[in-house]
Amino acid sequence: MTKTLVIAEKPSVAQDIVRALTPVAGKFDKHEDHFENDRYVVTSAVGHLVEIQAPEQFDVKRGKWSFAHLPVIPPFFDLKPVDKTKTRLNAVVKQAKRKDVTELINACDAGREGELIFRLIEQYAGGAKPLGKPVKRLWLQSMTPQAIRDGFGALRTEQQMAGLASAARSRSEADWLVGINGTRAMTAFNSRDGGFFLTTVGRVQTPTLSLVVEREEKIRKFVSRDYWEIHATFGAQAGEYPAKWFDPKWKKGEDAEAKADRVWSAAEAQAIANAVRGKQATVTEESKPTTQASPLLFDLTSLQREANGKFGFSAKTTLALAQSLYERHKALTYPRTDSRALPEDYLPVAKQTFEMLADSGMRHLAPHALTALNNNYVRPSKRIFDNSKVSDHFAIIPTLQAPSGLSEAEQKLYDLVVRRFMAVFFPSAEYTVTTRISTVAPHSFKTEGKVLVKPGWLAIYGKEAADEVEGGKDGDKGQNLVPVKPGEMVNTLQVDPKGLKTKPPARYSEATLLGAMESAGKQIDDDELREAMQEKGLGTPATRAAIIEGLLTEKYMLREGREIIPTAKAFQLMTLLRGLEVEELCRADLTGEWEYKLSQMEKGQLSREAFMAEIAAMTERMVKKAKEYDRDTIPGDYATLESPCPNCGGVVKENYRRFACVGKPGAEPCGFSFGKSPAGRTFETAEANALLRDKKIGPLEGFRSKAGWPFTSEIVIKYDDEAHNYKLEFDFGDDKKGEESGEIVEFEDAALGACPICGSEVHEHGSNYVCSKAVPTTAQPTPSCTFKSGKIILQQPVEREQMTKLLETGKTDLLDKFVSMRTRRNFKAHLAWDKEAGKVNFEFAPSKFPPRPGAAAKTVAAKASKAGAAAKKAPAKKAAAKTTAAKAPRKAAAGKAPSAALAAVIGNEPVARPEAVKKMWEYIKTHNLQDPKDKRTIVADDKLRAVFGKDSAGMFELAGILGNHLGGE
Repeated sequence: MTKTLVIAEKPSVAQDIVRALTPVAGKFDKHEDHFENDRYVVTSAVGHLVEIQAPEQFDVKRGKWSFAHLPVIPPFFDLKPVDKTKTRLNAVVKQAKRKDVTELINACDAGREGELIFRLIEQYAGGAKPLGKPVKRLWLQSMTPQAIRDGFGALRTEQQMAGLASAARSRSEADWLVGINGTRAMTAFNSRDGGFFLTTVGRVQTPTLSLVVEREEKIRKFVSRDYWEIHATFGAQAGEYPAKWFDPKWKKGEDAEAKADRVWSAAEAQAIANAVRGKQATVTEESKPTTQASPLLFDLTSLQREANGKFGFSAKTTLALAQSLYERHKALTYPRTDSRALPEDYLPVAKQTFEMLADSGMRHLAPHALTALNNNYVRPSKRIFDNSKVSDHFAIIPTLQAPSGLSEAEQKLYDLVVRRFMAVFFPSAEYTVTTRISTVAPHSFKTEGKVLVKPGWLAIYGKEAADEVEGGKDGDKGQNLVPVKPGEMVNTLQVDPKGLKTKPPARYSEATLLGAMESAGKQIDDDELREAMQEKGLGTPATRAAIIEGLLTEKYMLREGREIIPTAKAFQLMTLLRGLEVEELCRADLTGEWEYKLSQMEKGQLSREAFMAEIAAMTERMVKKAKEYDRDTIPGDYATLESPCPNCGGVVKENYRRFACVGKPGAEPCGFSFGKSPAGRTFETAEANALLRDKKIGPLEGFRSKAGWPFTSEIVIKYDDEAHNYKLEFDFGDDKKGEESGEIVEFEDAALGACPICGSEVHEHGSNYVCSKAVPTTAQPTPSCTFKSGKIILQQPVEREQMTKLLETGKTDLLDKFVSMRTRRNFKAHLAWDKEAGKVNFEFAPSKFPPRPGAAAKTVAAKASKAGAAAKKAPAKKAAAKTTAAKAPRKAAAGKAPSAALAAVIGNEPVARPEAVKKMWEYIKTHNLQDPKDKRTIVADDKLRAVFGKDSAGMFELAGILGNHLGGE
């Protein structure tokens, strides 16, 4: 009997598919890496399992990064497994190659990346020749069981997906070509004078960075100008009202800062105030009704912008929350969408969604849903239901499933989507807008009043929305105006010029940067216009968060509060790209054009070959420009440092590569200079100033060795007797220098705690925390202790309070910014005092996942089998020795005494937590305590009830529960 293999993008989606298919396709059996019944085999990837690489004969390893080997434009791409998911890849490929599997269904996420994940797995499974099995596409917008079953009833053909597959491969290959060649070319250029200065660029990340740098340049160059406004208070019979002077003849010109209500001199402002003070004014006014429709439904980018503005969530956080609400809670539709409309046949679903909300028990939302249903608000509207504005996905809306057990952040995001969904069906808000002109010839003063007549959709937002139209001041929109009778003259009670200053443009926040990426840098505030520009944006809604995070990780940008600020490294990269005239990598609008071409390819309107030829030509040009650049420096807008040259007191100026002394006025330079990017880390101007002023700075993070390893160090400027000048050096804070020289150390900081070796005080010293008896002091010139621990360990700063905690309790909190020297990946660990080793070591949190029942037995059996085979080949004595060695347990971790309740289950012997979990599982299996309907739930007997404190517990809770019963862990 033949079967169909379904490949999902993540294990949780595979489980959802199995649950949805079981009622219609029969019960599934669960295997180690897949589910199976008579018709289907269901398995999953875990994101990307395969990535593209240049074939061996075309690739250039990093040690040979030079212009001689560039550009790298391979005629085809090989595939390689992603290291950390090789096991999962092998499991999926094994199912794909089964003889009884005759058809594949791509059930990866509905979008470009999901298409790529599947296509690369399929290609890898086929090897040298195609797998040759027909493929169909499951396209899911919602994760509810019925939506999944509907999706299986409307599978798409491979031909229908050909355009999307071409765009997915082209995006991947274009990013590889531009990223690899651009990064290697710019790194080669920056490393020409020695060292290794990694300079990463990317097809989308670099134009995004250029937006942030250009904005910062405008801020830095901005010269504030003084201007004046004239504010008045007029008195009518019914009361007072504010107003602001304006010039009714003013027209917009070239000066972007000029406005009708601004004057540019104090004298002119004072003259206007003097001319009208104490005089009577005539009044004309016009009142007209206006309406305000609700904003459109959310796509991912508008949701990320709103969540950043309202809650301060990063784009990455919002995407993760939306993905969880879609995938785990089934409460939202597919979030990685660029559409803000719904399909035209979705009206019945929208009504059902309102019915669910009205009946959900969510008190803050249900009344509004009920209002909409009672007043028949849910009806056809081209603004909401429009097939022409629905691409692969529709807008983000709530599903028919009411969620429960949401975290606080998930609830906030869910409420945001639900309110927007309801608001779009509600009537427009209605206002009366009154414009009042008070004239004291020849001067005019304007007052605008905006009164909310019918709240319409604003009712959903309650006081939050009402505040937007209340409390206006100084003639701005918002206040209720006192009435003025026809023909009434009013008195000018008070008039004052108000001095103000023009402000530079605001720095980008994630919300405004996402908006700029969406419109490829064009400033567009109007929703409808932004929608028209969307296809020419930077990246896609699904990738923008990752692009921003990547720039932050590479230290091209920093977050300060909600502001995003480019670093010196970013300015240096932009200076280089502009100097080399590689404008394709700088201009957001050009990269937006390529994104538009990819969307054309998805629709079958552009060939893959034409797009890739354009990318290859751009790559060749970019490398050629860098390779052939022959001037000494790159032109740019460079800084002059405030601190003088330490050698001659002259002026120190920045150029592309260095900070160099240009001498005192009228004098020659003394030759002092230092590189701007020692070991690949670029100095900020303020850091360079501090280094010259104090002759040292740090410790600083982000340096890289010639082999590419990250390290942390202080930088010092020291006098070199041979060169008769100062030079820059790394200082790794080796405190033994003081010990060797006998230089007495005097501690100025408060002690952090007691030394775990000798009990003396521990203090900060240089780049370490040290015992007061580990360095020469007045009290003890000869050190007698060895305790020392770094203030930065594998790029993880260890704050004073964490060291205090380690000294008091034996370990720090879980720290999450360690970077492995071997894999260069981030990892989390506690720092803990290792008494046996006599030093601070890593302690890793226990695994959340207990060993699979039976796994331990299989491992023991396998080892025994190997030992037996070896014994047959060896002499008897050796065999016996090997068998003994095989049976000899590893040295156990230090054990802790179990509580009385736990001892009743696993015995009284001191035990480490992993061993305790293992023994607990043996007890559970022996007594058959797993829930037969859900094997992940353990049903407590009398002994376990005393341990759990409740009638049942989940398998993933065990380690935490046991920790509470082990010797104070």
